[in-house]
Amino acid sequence: MSPSVPSRSVRRRVAGTLCVLLAVGVVITGLVQAAPSATPRAIDPRIAAVIRKPDYRHAQWGLFQQDPRTGKVTESRYADQFFIPGSAAKLFSVSGTWHTLGGDHRFITPVHAVGQRRNATLKGDLDLVAQGDLTLGGRTRKDGTVAFTTIDHTYANDVPGATLTPENPLAGIDQLARQVRQSGIRRVDGDVVVDARRFQPDPGLDPVPTPLIINDNVIDLLTTPGTEAGTPAGLEWRPKVAPYHVTSSVRTVAAGKPSAINVSSSPDGTRIQLSGTIAAGSAPVLRVSAIKDPNAFGRTALIEALQRAGVEVRAKAVGRNPVRQLPRSYQGAPTVARYTSPGYAQYAELILKVSHNLGANLGICLMATSTGSTNCNDGFPVLATFLEHAQVDRKAVQLADGRGGNPADRTTPRAMAQILTYWQRTPEATRFRTSLPILGVDGTLADSCRSCPSRGKVFAKTGTAAGGDLLNDRLAVGAETAAGYLETRKGHFDVFFAGVNGAATPTADITGVLTIANDVADVAAYLQQQAAGGQ
Repeated sequence: MSPSVPSRSVRRRVAGTLCVLLAVGVVITGLVQAAPSATPRAIDPRIAAVIRKPDYRHAQWGLFQQDPRTGKVTESRYADQFFIPGSAAKLFSVSGTWHTLGGDHRFITPVHAVGQRRNATLKGDLDLVAQGDLTLGGRTRKDGTVAFTTIDHTYANDVPGATLTPENPLAGIDQLARQVRQSGIRRVDGDVVVDARRFQPDPGLDPVPTPLIINDNVIDLLTTPGTEAGTPAGLEWRPKVAPYHVTSSVRTVAAGKPSAINVSSSPDGTRIQLSGTIAAGSAPVLRVSAIKDPNAFGRTALIEALQRAGVEVRAKAVGRNPVRQLPRSYQGAPTVARYTSPGYAQYAELILKVSHNLGANLGICLMATSTGSTNCNDGFPVLATFLEHAQVDRKAVQLADGRGGNPADRTTPRAMAQILTYWQRTPEATRFRTSLPILGVDGTLADSCRSCPSRGKVFAKTGTAAGGDLLNDRLAVGAETAAGYLETRKGHFDVFFAGVNGAATPTADITGVLTIANDVADVAAYLQQQAAGGQ
C-alpha cells in the first residue's frame, strides 16, 4: 500500500518547521555521470579521515567526480542513491530558468498612463505592471551588475553575520517616478495601481514569489550598540515607506556578552518592534521583517517616489492596492516609464552565489509564464522538458520547489553531474561556472579554504538543510552538500559532488553547522588537489 501524499497545507507546514535552509560558508557539491566500465580510484586518505569521523557514524556521505569530456569517473560513492540536496537543488531550477529566459533576458517593468492627458494632468491612473523582476533596481551597481554580500540580508534572522549592500532598495521605483515626470505628467487625478497579474503567488513555494518584489520583500533593521552598557542601542532601517514604523527597546550590554535581538510585527507587518540586547563594541546586527503585502507596499512606495520627483498624486498614499481598477489590456495606454533590469545571468549569479531562496522559487513561476500560464506549478513541466533536453535523468531528481527546501526534494549525485556536464557543452559554460560560489573567493564559499592550494579552483553550489533536534538539544543537519566544478589543470574542469546527509551538531549552536560545512569544503579541496596531482 502506497503512503498517502500529504495535503498542500501539511506540506507547507512541514517545510516551514522542519526544513530551514541556511546560506553558510559551505563548499561545492557536484554530481557526475559514471561510465559503466569506470573503475574509481582508491579514496584519498584525507577524505577517508573526514567521512569516518565519529560524528558521522549515523550519516551517509556521497562522492562523485567525472571528466565531462571523456566520461571517466574517478570518484564514486552512492552515485545513484537519493540525497537531500539542500540549496544545491538550485542548480536545476536556475539552469531551467536560464535556459527558458536566456542569460541576456532583461525584465522591463512599465508604467502606463490609463486615462486622458490634459496638459500636465492625468485624468486617470498610473499602472505599474510587475514583471517578476527580482530586484527592481535595488541591488544594481552603476556598471549594471548585481551586488551581493557573503551572507545575504535575507538570511539575517537565521545566520550570524548577514550584511547589507550599499545600493538604495528604492532605486528602481525612484527611477520610474522620475521618468513619469519627464514624460510631462505633473499631477495624477486618479490612483496608482500595481498590476500583479503576471502570476498568482503560490504559498506552496516558501518564500513565496510575487510579481512585484522590492528589497526581497523585507524591511532591513540594523542595530548598533550604544557607547556603554545600559545605553539604548542605535537603529537604522530601510526602505522607509508609509505606514511602516519601527521601534526598538534593544539595550546595550557589557562587551563580550551575547547579542540577542528579536523581531516581532503586527499582523499586517507595518508595525515592527525590536527587543533584546547587543554587546558594547560589537559589530552591528542585522535583522529583517517581512513585507506582508508587496503590492500595497509597492503602490505606496511609488506614490511617495512620485511626490519626491515633483508629481502630485490625488489618491492617498496609504491604502489597499485597487486592483479592480485595472484594465483588461493596455492597448492605447501609453508607457510613461519603464525600468530595465540587468540580464538574467546577473540574477542567476546572485541566486547561486548567496543561495537566494526567493529568486530560486521565482524561477519556477517565470518558467510557467513562458507558457502563458499564471499558475507557478506549470513551471515544473517546463523544467522537466529542459532536463530531458539537457540529458539529465529526470527520475533521479525530485523537486517540489526551486530552492531545495521542500521535504520532498531529492537528487542523485549522478543527476547533478549531468546538469553540470550540460553547461560544459554550451557557449555559456564559463559564465555559468563563474556564477557559482568560488572556494575562498566569494559567495557561500568565501570564507572556506582561503589559503589552501585549491583556493579559486573549486566552483560549486552549496546546500544546507538543518532543523532542531529537540530530543537531543542539537541541530539535525539533513544535508550539507556542494556540487560544481574542479579545475584539474588550466582550462579543464571535472564535475563533482560532495555531501553528507543525516549529520548532527554537538549542540544547538548554529556554528556547529559550519564545522560540517568545513568538512565538506575540505573534501572538495582534496578532490581537486588529487585530480591536479598535488598533495
